[in-house]
Amino acid sequence: MPRTGRRPGAGGTREKILAAARSHFGEEGYDGATMRGIAAGAGVDPAMIPHYFGSKEGVFLAAVQFPVDPAEFIPRLLEPGIDGLGERMVMFFLETWDSAAGSSLLGLIRSVVSSELAADLMREFVTREVLGRIAEAIKLDHPQLRASLVATQLVGLALLRYVIKVEPLSSASREELARWIGPTIQRYLTDPNVTARGPSRRRR
Repeated sequence: MPRTGRRPGAGGTREKILAAARSHFGEEGYDGATMRGIAAGAGVDPAMIPHYFGSKEGVFLAAVQFPVDPAEFIPRLLEPGIDGLGERMVMFFLETWDSAAGSSLLGLIRSVVSSELAADLMREFVTREVLGRIAEAIKLDHPQLRASLVATQLVGLALLRYVIKVEPLSSASREELARWIGPTIQRYLTDPNVTARGPSRRRR
């Protein structure tokens, strides 16, 4: 009788794709990377990538071990409306860090600090796929600029609270931090003056 079950050599396909994805994202960045390019590096049919990971975003999440999927949590943040969105974002951000996913995030943020490559990848991904989605979903002007401003607050908070452990940020409660930082994030997202440009000045 012929043998049944997995074909020889098929067991490492997922791992080959992840290894190729890390290399390809490193060379091309998130925006420039393609599923076809990842597949070529892994030596597999391009259809295998959506089969295992669903999308380019999915394979990136797996490749960098990002523990949360923006497609799942962003609708929950936006459901109550714009009012209070800044505080909800801070609370969700901190709850994720303080959960079981925190260890993966800590390793990720440390790699971002020590590696320019990791920093570039995460900056592209967080600005476009996370904060860019939020800004576009609530129909704001200059969504990428607003998203980038929000990122300065959240990434800075993660570094100071969890990596450098600066007081009083390190020991403050999530609720306190949401009250302190949430209004600034809300302003970055919704205040029309944030994107207004004043008169340019040139040095003489």
